[in-house]
Amino acid sequence: MHTRTLGPFQVSAIGLGCMSFSMGYGPANDEESARLLHAALDAGYNFLDTASMYGGGHNESLIGATLKQRRQEYVLSSKCGLSKDETGKPVMNGRPEVLKKQCEDSLKRLQTEVIDLYYLHRLDPQVPVEESVGGLADLIHAGKIRSLGLSEISTATLRRAQVEHPVTAVQSEYSLWSRTPEISLLAACAELGVAFIPFSPLGRGFLTGKAKDVTQLTKDDIRCTNARPRFEPEAFAANSKLLQPYAELAKQQGCTLAQLALAWLLAQKNPQGAAALIPIPGTKHIDYMLENAGAGDIELSVSTVAALNELINETTVQGQRYTATLMASMDAERDRLAPTN
Repeated sequence: MHTRTLGPFQVSAIGLGCMSFSMGYGPANDEESARLLHAALDAGYNFLDTASMYGGGHNESLIGATLKQRRQEYVLSSKCGLSKDETGKPVMNGRPEVLKKQCEDSLKRLQTEVIDLYYLHRLDPQVPVEESVGGLADLIHAGKIRSLGLSEISTATLRRAQVEHPVTAVQSEYSLWSRTPEISLLAACAELGVAFIPFSPLGRGFLTGKAKDVTQLTKDDIRCTNARPRFEPEAFAANSKLLQPYAELAKQQGCTLAQLALAWLLAQKNPQGAAALIPIPGTKHIDYMLENAGAGDIELSVSTVAALNELINETTVQGQRYTATLMASMDAERDRLAPTN
């Protein structure tokens, strides 16, 4: 794979999201996950994304145990500030002392002396972002992390954080069917020199053509348990009608549906014309990981990008990405209400 610039690092144009090894999309097998991690490095991936919340630390422990002898071969990102209570409810805590403690715990699980990119997983509404970023900056000065990032934040929050300390990357959901970052966040990242990392670039599996509606999912699948409206039977059936013309476009390009979705992201340009995005698709299957890597070799024409934009976007898709209550609670979604130019 070709590489792209992520702050002080050169990383593979497509990274590997590791969450599904521990949670989110049904059960996973540690031995198979370990094989996939090694195979990914061998295939050219050198950017791995995890978080302390994924499996309550299991994800970090798996990566640490599996790749401790290959630590110099990849750029490691993890996240702090988000956990689950005893009932499974997400809990945000952005207090500096909490973030520092979580970092120490993550370093032990990851079996490394430093984390290359450390994100605030979610903004704590009770803690000013300046305080959280200040805590992460302390970790940089202490040599515990090399750079800091923010996840699922609004443009206004990014600008406030950038004043406190330079932000290396912003991570948020972005794909053909989730376009919130286009309102203002992508432009702000380009202006400020911040890399943008799209998670769920395959629409939680929908854009691969292999996803199922909620009636066919297991209870431990986040598309079911967290009530993603687009996967409710009626909405899913309506959205699935988009897949036939989408598959025709993939056929014209000689690629798979997943590769087309990733190629579309890789073709996005910031207002200055430079490549700005490094998607991190996740999978538990080696074949899919290798398939995703192939998207880096696909160059889409302007007309193909335009056709994709017209076919799949938030006006042609039925349902929001989250329930209304969850959408209202997310800092990233504030850009819909108050776009920042």
